[in-house]
Formats: sequence, C-alpha cells, structure tokens
Amino acid sequence: MTRRLAYLLVPLLLAAAGCTATAEEPAGPAPATRAERPSPFADCAPLTVAPASAAPVPAGAAGAELPDLTLNCFTGGAPVRVRDVKGPAVINVWASWCGPCRKELPAFQRLSERADGRFQVIGVNSRDSRGGAQSIGEDFGVAFPMLVDQGDAFQRALERNAFPLTVLVDADGRIRHVDATGALDDDRLAKLVRAHLGVTV
Repeated sequence: MTRRLAYLLVPLLLAAAGCTATAEEPAGPAPATRAERPSPFADCAPLTVAPASAAPVPAGAAGAELPDLTLNCFTGGAPVRVRDVKGPAVINVWASWCGPCRKELPAFQRLSERADGRFQVIGVNSRDSRGGAQSIGEDFGVAFPMLVDQGDAFQRALERNAFPLTVLVDADGRIRHVDATGALDDDRLAKLVRAHLGVTV
C-alpha cells in the first residue's frame, strides 16, 4: 500500500517541482531588457575634420582659441578635444529644461542643413539629463553632432553662464563671436554667420 502510494505521488511531486519527463521545449531568447533608443544626433568623429568646402578665415583680428577641454559625444565613441574641432563652426550650448533653447533648436537644425559643407553646426548639451536631451532631439528632429557637458565646463571656460549660448568659430579654430542674447531665429543666425564667418546662408 505504501509503495503504491509512493508510485502515485512521485509524478505529482516531480510535476510540482517543474521536473517533468516530457520533452523539453527549445529555450527561446532571453527576455529583452528595454533597449536604449537610437540617438537622434549625428556622430562626432567628423568634428575634427575641416568641412568639405570650409569658408576662409574672414579678415579682422583673431579671437581666442576654443577651450582646452575634452567632452564626450552623445552617440558614444571617442571623446572630443574641443580645441581640435575644425572650423568654421557654429556651436550651440543648450539644455532641455531651457525654454529659449528649445525655441531656437529647430533654427539651428535648419542652419546645419543649409551649411552645405562650408561650416559645421555643433551642439553642446550642458547640465542636462540624457533622457531630456534625447527627447528634445527626437521631438525637434535635431540631427547635428552633440557633445555632452555634464557640468558647465565649456561655459565656465568662456566665462559665460547664459543659456542658450552660441559661439562662432572661424576656420583657424578662433572664437569670432559669442552670442547670449536669447533664442535665435533663422534671420538672426544668418546675419551672425555672414558677419562673423563670412558665409551667406
């Protein structure tokens, strides 16, 4: 009687423990963890290569060099030494929590599309969260290269504390103008580029 009861209980105990004698199902892929969304921004590697049709250095007194600091690229890869960035360039310092920054970002994207190899448009996302920057980039279709400044090293090096901040750099990597007047539109950006980089867009 006891032996017969054991024969009846063993399959039940094995089934309860998940150890059945049925054929094993092939193991499926491990459940995927939430994948990181692809970055809306371009890679930063081209930043240290002069634009294809780089505008010549405009006449006038030379400005200061770009700060000697290294920033990470939003898309990953090798960090970028800011002083190695090849101009001409328009650098936009912004953060997702800054209203004027959000207002002007589409104008910078349009400027990057009109640059036509004559200058680079570069973003420096400062004092921001990765998620906030990613969302703004996606929402506004911002695709130019983006450097990440977790603190505000770039602004401190320029002795500026404004958001947004726009820096125009000539082909020699010299700062020609720093603008902290607030949100820039297409017309104002075109005037700044023409006046300080000698390029009509």
